[in-house]
Order: sequence, then structure tokens, then C-alpha cells
Amino acid sequence: MATENGSSAAPAVLALVVDSNATSRSILVAQLREYGVTRIVQCSRVQDARSRLEHTVFDYVLCEQYFGEGGYSGQTLLDDLRRAQLLPFSTVFFMVTTEASYAAVAEAAESALDGYLLKPFTPSALFERLSLARLRKVHLKPIFDAIEAEDFESAARLCVERFEARKPYWLYAARIGSELLLRLGRHDEARTLFEAVIAARALPWAKLGVARAQIESGQAARAITTLQELIGEDASFADAYDVLGRAQVELGNFSQAIETYRTASGLTPDSVVRLQKLGMMSYYMGDRETATKVLARAAILGIDSKLFDFQSLVLLTFSYFADNDRKGIERCIADFARILERHHGSERILRFAEVARALQLIQQRQFSQAVESVRRMAREIDSGGFDFEAACNLGSLLAVLAVTSIDLPESEGWVRMLGLRYANTRGLTELLANACSLHAPYGDLVRDCLQQINKTAEIAMARSLAGDPAGAVQSLLQQSEQTLNSKLLDLSQQILLRHGARVATAEPLQQAVDTLRHRVGSAPARAILGQESERRPGGVLLRVRKAADESRRMQEAPPPDALEPELAEPPDPAAALRLRPV
Repeated sequence: MATENGSSAAPAVLALVVDSNATSRSILVAQLREYGVTRIVQCSRVQDARSRLEHTVFDYVLCEQYFGEGGYSGQTLLDDLRRAQLLPFSTVFFMVTTEASYAAVAEAAESALDGYLLKPFTPSALFERLSLARLRKVHLKPIFDAIEAEDFESAARLCVERFEARKPYWLYAARIGSELLLRLGRHDEARTLFEAVIAARALPWAKLGVARAQIESGQAARAITTLQELIGEDASFADAYDVLGRAQVELGNFSQAIETYRTASGLTPDSVVRLQKLGMMSYYMGDRETATKVLARAAILGIDSKLFDFQSLVLLTFSYFADNDRKGIERCIADFARILERHHGSERILRFAEVARALQLIQQRQFSQAVESVRRMAREIDSGGFDFEAACNLGSLLAVLAVTSIDLPESEGWVRMLGLRYANTRGLTELLANACSLHAPYGDLVRDCLQQINKTAEIAMARSLAGDPAGAVQSLLQQSEQTLNSKLLDLSQQILLRHGARVATAEPLQQAVDTLRHRVGSAPARAILGQESERRPGGVLLRVRKAADESRRMQEAPPPDALEPELAEPPDPAAALRLRPV
């Protein structure tokens, strides 16, 4: 069916308009009819729209971002549909809003929208956006069919083929393909693809991709050089500062990182993610005044957003404690109580709430209860679920106790356990040491642990090179069991893989490695601020939901990655992708 301006819509195209304002709905309906859509369903409530979408596949969904109903929004609807796998790739989903803030665009992009329409817009602008979104889905369908089947190898190959043949949306395909290659651990191939895009059309996101690939392959110093060149070309490219800050944190260059995050936050003052990075870095660098101000603002702007990392609320509680701000601590406690109502049973948030409560007890001079709380946390140090984030928070608490003149004879031993488990790289060590910096001896103790771990690794490598790989692996396993240090365990695995053919006891040693892996748990390979699954600046979101019930469990986990793609073809500044299994 053709319209006057040449736009077309296939027969029996079905659209859904979701907006609580009757006037806005009627305007959108009229514009869609002008576009050629004759079958249009209208809903004024999110609940009604959800019910419709559960039973009907729509070609287009235009949904208002904000509703008058308490707790409901277009974003809530979209998240529910994604988690329940009720929104197929064929559906074009546009969020419609009058909100133009950075935070709103970023959160919309995180949910893999096809577009973000800012009111008011003209019919011709709407037609162009809908047509481009539909056309892109048609052209890229084979790629997304492979992605939905979790055949990432084939999807990456199709992306590279489309890029090399310069088929329609070849730049978009290159971007998807590079993300898939990074996901598959093929960092060199991803970097090569990014560099090919730069050669074909020098786009900032491709140059940023080169730096991301360099970081992923352990070349953080080279990434910094790449990023500084990129910033030299475009000093307003905020995503470049995000990645630069990440590289600087990884290398332990915290004083440089805090200035980088300060610049990024200045470019986008309402960015919840960047405010949190600046606030966290300020906290670990001892700038409590900035940390309090910035983290409080992040909480005001986005505490109910998926972009908000609840670790920020923990550090805000520490900052309020340092200022002896009783009311500030009470607000944080109340916030955690409200958050736990939404994330009932989340071990991560329960741990956060306990840290905040311990600080409140110390502030109220209820020292015996505070000490008992800290002892409960310390009993978890050697558990598989005790992560680096928990180590930093416990280290900070122990430092608070030390300067509050609360004598805990076990404290030094606990700090040593934390250091031996997580002091793997300079960046990780400095982050943990800075978390304990309120009591300087604890920070020094953590740094000493890195030297001890490195010495153990050097001795094992020398033993392996001297012709005794089995002895080296056995020594590393013994030390890994004592310290729960993942670096030593990984090294034992590397030696076993390299020399297993001439190790008579290779099989039982491998079994020992596998068994110990469960106890050691997961540890970050590099220093990070906040949760591990952080937003990948400049990237395209690639996320897989295994099943709807698992998706519901994920609501208790840290917020998923977010991004703000800067696509050159077509111009969807907040477009993103979601990977779903068939």
C-alpha cells in the first residue's frame, strides 16, 4: 500500500499505540494511518498493552515512556516483554517521549529499542524512522536468525561477509560482527574488523572498538594511546573517556582515571553511569566530599533505573559515615529496604544492606552488634560467592573499625586473607588497598600480598622451566587452596595444558584444578569499578536469555550492560540489539 509521499506498508500491517493521553494517541493513530497502517490497536494502560502483546504479534509498537500509573512506564513494559521473550525480532518497537535527558536515552538504548522518538515530531520524520527500522530488520534477518539460534560463529561470518561485500547496512553489520567476535574471545579478529571500518569510513565508534579490543587482549597501555588520539580528534566523544578511564583503572593509574571520569561526567551531567564512576573513583581516592555529592546525585537521578549500581549506595553510606551524617545513613538504609522488596533474596543486595547497617551501628556506638555483624561477613571470605566487590566493602569496614579504636584482633588476618585472594594485578591491588586506606597499615598489607602472590608464581614458573611441570602444578594447587587466589589456579591450568603430555599424573591434577575452581569462584581479571557486567561504552548490546524463568531470576542480579550506539547507517542514535534463543 503506497502513501502520498511514497512510503509503503505491507498489507495487513498491525500496529499498537500505547499512551495514557488520549490526544497523543489520536495524533499517533492519525500519523500511522497516513503512513498506510490500517489496523491499529490503542491502549491507555501498560497492563492492557502487556496483555495485548502476550497474545498478538504486532508489526509496530509505539509506546509512551512515562505514564501516570504508579510504578509503570514504557520501559517497564519493554523489559517485561524482553524477559518473557514476547517481543519477536520482527516487531519494530519505538519509545515516544518528551524527555531528552542523557539518562533517559541511555536507559532506552539499554533495552534494545529500534528507535527513540522525541516529541514533537513530524509525520515525515516518523515515516522515515519506521521505514528505516523495518528495512534494516529485513536485510539483517539472516544474521539475527543465527543469533537467536545461538550460532554466534555463523552470525559473525554473515556480518563479515556483508561488510566485505558492502551490502546494505554493512556498517551496522560490522558493528554487530565485531561485538560477536569480542564475545567469542577473538580479539585480534575484532580489532581487524574495527580497523577495516576505519579504513573504509573513519567512524569514532570503530576507533573506539580498536581500543576496546586492545584492552580485552591485555594491551591497556596501547589502548590508552589509541584513546588519547581519538579524544584529540573529538574532545566531546564521551564514550572514549569511559573506555580511557577503564584502561587507567586497570593499570592502577587512579589519579588519571578520576580526571577522565570527571571530564566524561562534565560532558553528560545527567548520566547516572558516569556519575557513579566519578563518585566511586573519588571515594577510593579519598575525596569524600566529591564522592558524597556525586553519588547522592546519581541516586536521586537513577536509583530506580537499571543503570544504577547498588554498590554506589554502599559507598554513599561510607561517605555519609565519614561526615557523621546520621540522616544520610538512615536514607541509605531505607533505600536498601525498599530495594530488597523488589529484589527479594538477592545475596548481593543483602550483603550491601548488611554493610550499611554495620556502619549505622558504629555511628550509633552500638559496637558489640557492629563487631558481630563484621564477624558474620568475615566468615564468608573463603566462600565461593564472596567476590572482589565484597572484599573491598569488608576491607573498608575493617579500616573504619580500626580508626574508631575498636580492637578486633582478627582484623589483620582477615585483611591478609582478602589480599592473598584478590591481589592479582596492580589495578586490583590498588583498588583493594585504597578501599582499606582509612587505616594505612591495611593498605600496605594488601600491597605486600601482591608481592607474595607474584613471588609464588615466579617460583612455580622457574620450576616448570627447569623440567618439573608436575611439581610446579602441585605447588600452585597447594598455594591456591590456601589463598583461593584465581591467578595461581589459572597459572597451574596453563602449565598443565602446555606440558600435560609429559606429566604422568596429568589427569588427577586436572581433576584437582576443576575441583578447586568451584571453591575459588570467579574473580575479575582486571580492576573495575562496580559490577562486573558493566556497560560497554561504544558497543552494541549482545545479551542472551536462556529462558523466561531464568530471566525472572536475573531481576535479582546486577543490572545488565547498557550502551548508547552511535550508528551511522541508519541514523538511530539509541538503537541496540538483544540476542534471544529460539
